[in-house]
Amino acid sequence: MTAPARDAHLSEHCLETTQVYRGHMLDVRRDRIGLPDGGTAFREYIVHPGAVMIVPILDDGRLVLERQYRYPLGRVMVEFPAGKLDAGEPGGLCAERELLEETGYRAREWAYAGVLNNAIAYSTEGIEIWFARGLVAGEKQLDEGEFLEVFSASAEELDGWIRDGSVTDAKTMIGLLWLQRWRAGAWELPWRSEPVRPEPAAPATAAAGAA
Repeated sequence: MTAPARDAHLSEHCLETTQVYRGHMLDVRRDRIGLPDGGTAFREYIVHPGAVMIVPILDDGRLVLERQYRYPLGRVMVEFPAGKLDAGEPGGLCAERELLEETGYRAREWAYAGVLNNAIAYSTEGIEIWFARGLVAGEKQLDEGEFLEVFSASAEELDGWIRDGSVTDAKTMIGLLWLQRWRAGAWELPWRSEPVRPEPAAPATAAAGAA
């Protein structure tokens, strides 16, 4: 991505890139980069294909959540359903697939909220935030080697768990923030019958002949 001209005094650019490791999901790079003052440095980071997170809302207003063991932290984490994008997969289709696979639910309505970058210092990962409501229960379709528990809780309960440090997952915290702002009438959600990401609005232009 090319930085805007106004950010030239802060921008860095790649001089040489080296792939340090390539695994099933992670692509680790070490780049030699040019600094704004003409110097050079190295940056180590992960190239990630991106992911989705779903905030599923039951008819009574409660939220569908998961408990899943996360090996790097060595403990079970409470999270909203989420998953990695397959190559070339639209975020909406991934959201549908992950919600069904992990929870068994299908949704009658979907809303795209935005993207969060959860590790800007060392990863390119962007997580699309999707909301789902009008949920219809079904059977989970977990991947081989995937183990998780599905449960429901109120937004107030989740808020309390975040406040006391029981829930620390960043994407889940952002999902709750979006939910709270939407319910307060501060942020809009464009609900649709299918999970379609809205086209970005065209930039505003000055009216011709304006004084």
